[in-house]
Amino acid sequence: MYVGIDVGTSMVKAAAFDAMGRQLAVESRPVGLKLHGGLVEQDMEEVYGEVVAVLEALTSAVAEPVELAGLTGQGDGVWLVDGEGRPVRPAASWMDGRAHELVDRWLADGTFETVFRRTGGAMFPGSPGPLLAWLDRHEPKALDAAKAALYCKDMVFQRLTGAGSTTDVSDASMPFLDPRTRTYDNRVVELLGLAHRRGLLAPVSDPVATAGTRGEGLPSGTRIANGPYDLPACALGAGVTSPGDGLLIVGTCLASLVATTELDLTGEPAGLYISTDRPGHWLRAMPAMVGTAALDWVLSTTGVRHDEVDGLLAGTPPGANGVRVLPYFAPSGERAPFVEPRLRAELTGVSLESSRGDLVRATCEGIGYAARHCLAAAGLTGSLAVCGGGTRSSAWMRLLADVLGRPLRVVEGEVGARGAVLAAAERYGVPLDAEVWTQPTAVVEPDPERAAFYTRGYEEHLDRLAGARARARK
Repeated sequence: MYVGIDVGTSMVKAAAFDAMGRQLAVESRPVGLKLHGGLVEQDMEEVYGEVVAVLEALTSAVAEPVELAGLTGQGDGVWLVDGEGRPVRPAASWMDGRAHELVDRWLADGTFETVFRRTGGAMFPGSPGPLLAWLDRHEPKALDAAKAALYCKDMVFQRLTGAGSTTDVSDASMPFLDPRTRTYDNRVVELLGLAHRRGLLAPVSDPVATAGTRGEGLPSGTRIANGPYDLPACALGAGVTSPGDGLLIVGTCLASLVATTELDLTGEPAGLYISTDRPGHWLRAMPAMVGTAALDWVLSTTGVRHDEVDGLLAGTPPGANGVRVLPYFAPSGERAPFVEPRLRAELTGVSLESSRGDLVRATCEGIGYAARHCLAAAGLTGSLAVCGGGTRSSAWMRLLADVLGRPLRVVEGEVGARGAVLAAAERYGVPLDAEVWTQPTAVVEPDPERAAFYTRGYEEHLDRLAGARARARK
């Protein structure tokens, strides 16, 4: 069997596949997030422990030898480790907002735009540049004690294998990697005031690093590859590799990715160019902070269960009886297709007559409008695949197809883990049929009448968003 490991923000998963890409089994464990005062942190020991636990459970459930394993996981944030890959302090998540004042300053003085023009990466508070700069100012002893500032999957790879600290071009894409040379841009490091911390940036493995495991979770000597991180891994797992084709990941964050061979560093600085395993091929990424986390907040606040969502969506008309939601709930604001660290969610049109269904539908519509905005900015011209936890709601997928006004290739299952296996197979020269592995489970067509309604709604959404952005800057 082939094992894909996906170390997510709130859930750690391991999936087993056969040689034809059929998913044999999945094991998962939740991991905690500590939120306090704009800080969002994770316990690295807990995360690694759950990785080992899901691997032990998976290999016990499927009694077949492991041919190879691929590793992926959440991107951005800062995971400070010592020489053995053990934590120096809790990991700062990509959702963390502590560095928003630094981003505000860099937006004002031009540093933000200069970095984007050099690397194609628009910094946000939870990206490594601002976080490292904040830690250098407020927790310098933590940086002094660290051997490397890694990303999530890199910490796991080092612990599973005993290999030295390393990352790959996909994770290194934000914000220090020059996408043309596929090496760190030292001028960017200097611009962020981190030249004296340059040694914390892990060597870039290009192609992705490989090693044998030490026997925790997987049998000793199992071949494993480190990367790419979850966004490009999902693109591989969904078969999005041809220029113009796109992927929408409806997960904790709403990530829009479009494959491209063109590197355009003009226009409004937002999102990033993710370097892939093929030089000259990138993913134009708009990883918005908005996503299922916004819907989860509305569900918990209104007391709606997840299994009630489809019924509420079916029972509420397009337009949600006038209720509108700008779904920017993240404490660090928004990062794509624009950067507004102080932007917050807004609910309008709510009255005593508004129902739970109105609030749920308006939130789903708002997320759909945000997705349309991101996909347009990323340059979508071809087919669109969709994956992530949101695909479990068939009613939401129909709504999303209508809001986007295009067919959706729905790819279910553990898409990131699947992509991690395909990346590992390519690295090890194992012949797996990527076309067979990435077949969609369904295609959802939009309803023409509803699509026309939502095209008008999208223009209204952009107008409301412009007002909200102006208010956020006051």
